[in-house]
Amino acid sequence: MLIDRSKLGALLEREQALHESRTLQSRELYSQADNLFGRVPMTWMNKWSGGYPLYLKSARGNRIIDVDNNEYVDFSLGDTGAMAGHSPDATVDSVYNRIGVEGGITTMMPNADAQWVAAELTSRFGLPLWSFSLTATDANRWALRIARQVTGKDKVLAFSYCYHGAVDETLVRSGPSDEAVLREGNVGPAVPIKETTRVAEFNDLDSVERALKHDDVAIVITEPALTNIGIVLPEPGFMEGLRELCTQYGALLLIDETHTISAGWGGCTKAWNLEPDILVIGKSIGGGIPSGAYGLTQQVADAINAAEDSDLVDVGGVGGTLAGNVLSTAAMRATLDQVLTPEAFDHMIALATSFREGVESVLERYKVPWSIAQLGARAEYRFVSPAPRSGTESAAAHDADIEEYLHLYMSNRGLLLTPFHNMALMCPTTSSADVVLHTMLFDAAVSELV
Repeated sequence: MLIDRSKLGALLEREQALHESRTLQSRELYSQADNLFGRVPMTWMNKWSGGYPLYLKSARGNRIIDVDNNEYVDFSLGDTGAMAGHSPDATVDSVYNRIGVEGGITTMMPNADAQWVAAELTSRFGLPLWSFSLTATDANRWALRIARQVTGKDKVLAFSYCYHGAVDETLVRSGPSDEAVLREGNVGPAVPIKETTRVAEFNDLDSVERALKHDDVAIVITEPALTNIGIVLPEPGFMEGLRELCTQYGALLLIDETHTISAGWGGCTKAWNLEPDILVIGKSIGGGIPSGAYGLTQQVADAINAAEDSDLVDVGGVGGTLAGNVLSTAAMRATLDQVLTPEAFDHMIALATSFREGVESVLERYKVPWSIAQLGARAEYRFVSPAPRSGTESAAAHDADIEEYLHLYMSNRGLLLTPFHNMALMCPTTSSADVVLHTMLFDAAVSELV
């Protein structure tokens, strides 16, 4: 199927005009935001389709209402930050009790919630020892420091077009002859990326081994499935082979489950029996309250504790004043205990399966050569078939105009996808009717396009 670009352009103009007509207050607030850099609290909020973001009035469960009183079924869910749903009751009650009844948010003192959360994370992911951050980005940064200290090596191996937050060492793509090339758009890198990072292609163990043979890689950092460049699933044997190569060449293996916890109660690590040396998790486990954590094997913990020149208590660069605060640990305890339960994941994964099947039926009906990948409770379509095998292949499949059209078509009719890509995530309050709505809108949008 060839896309008629002139027709796509006309459809985009129509949807843009409709967007502007129904979001007048959002547009006005955006035009008045003169004291915000980029006119938004964080510049990535400009990724929303339509030229300006929707402004929030309220959010509950998987429903959002904007300041123009338009209501949306939300499949974005804060790009996983609200995978538990917006303001889940158990989390809200716990946070209110912490602030309004017991009092105290930042005291530099622990309470019993931290141990409960750490034990729960051990049950889910297997690693015995945990420490907390406020974001997965910070957890990844600190984990890389620990890996360099433990192994005595200085480089990180990351996959082309991977995503681990704003971590300098991981903003990388493949260049000629396995060269690590800085990913386009990175702002003010501290040093040339080749000084810190080696790069490999996801699902290509040969490229991994070529990088590890230099014997300077402290740690391999990866999601068990790439997620921020479209969902790229691992091929059979890839994760097992990655573990074997890390062991063979003396590199630690870090599994970042921040997005891939969608695979189930214990993420991909439990579902696929993975064996990381370090595991990072963030976003969703706090129910919307900033939260993150990293887990260590006993072997890694013993090694870092034995390093006489590492100061984990004071100046070592691992930790922050607000990390592990009692509000964050209270939110994590409530969310993990009462919201993101095994039963909730069963519900969410079943809905994501229906979502994927609905998209597949539309693609088959109109003979559209796109694909959709599912990872537990999340699914994402990509404008290529077969589905990409690597981050580089997935990046090449990006089509900004089609993506803009689909996002605007959906939002103009009451449904939100993740603005950075085409990801849809289910939460405990997502319903079958919400999935049916998406299938109906996707069918209508594609039928006009073809």
